[in-house]
Amino acid sequence: FVLNYKRLRYRTTWVEFSDVEATMRSIGAPPSSIRSDGRPIYTLPVIVDPTHNAMKPEIISNTNHIAEYLEAAYPARTVFPEGSRAVQTLFVHYIQEVFAKPLLPIMVPISHHQLQLRRGSPVTHPLGYLSGPQREQAWQAVKDQFDFLAMILDKNAGDGDGTVTMGRDVSYADFALCSVLIWIERMAAHDGWARVRTWNNGRWHRLWERCRDYMDEF
Repeated sequence: FVLNYKRLRYRTTWVEFSDVEATMRSIGAPPSSIRSDGRPIYTLPVIVDPTHNAMKPEIISNTNHIAEYLEAAYPARTVFPEGSRAVQTLFVHYIQEVFAKPLLPIMVPISHHQLQLRRGSPVTHPLGYLSGPQREQAWQAVKDQFDFLAMILDKNAGDGDGTVTMGRDVSYADFALCSVLIWIERMAAHDGWARVRTWNNGRWHRLWERCRDYMDEF
């Protein structure tokens, strides 16, 4: 999102899930986070920026650190409007640690299933897959989070466009939220996105459309 929004040239290198840790270690990428027992966690995305020093490129992991780095190194077309960095950081923490949590029981088994399909592995019924009333209860827990966030964002309606987080212009907070929407849209288009896009009078589909131009991967 941020690379596209800032109109920076880049090239995407795809890494198989099973190869992520080995690949990140081989290029000297720092871990994205650390487990409570001290073991490192390696996740994607990671950026390698040779612009300022081709012999010793900047290697940044963790989406939040990447956004901070790109904002500092390439300040044009800011994703952190003046005075909003602390509030946006808090908002993104809420999205990642609270808002998205009810999605995990639904989306993790689906994502695992999609990985099996992509690899051509024998497809088995996803471990932990919810069905029937359990699945509907899980989606209701997700909707509760969306309803709460919609109520908060509606407070911008008087002095904003009623869609984006910071009033009228898209920002990093919108990209963090839209990443969750894309996860649902790509992994559960019929069962998930078909629901979510209609919730709260179509708010989430409008946000998806506002961010659409910055979603492409090159």
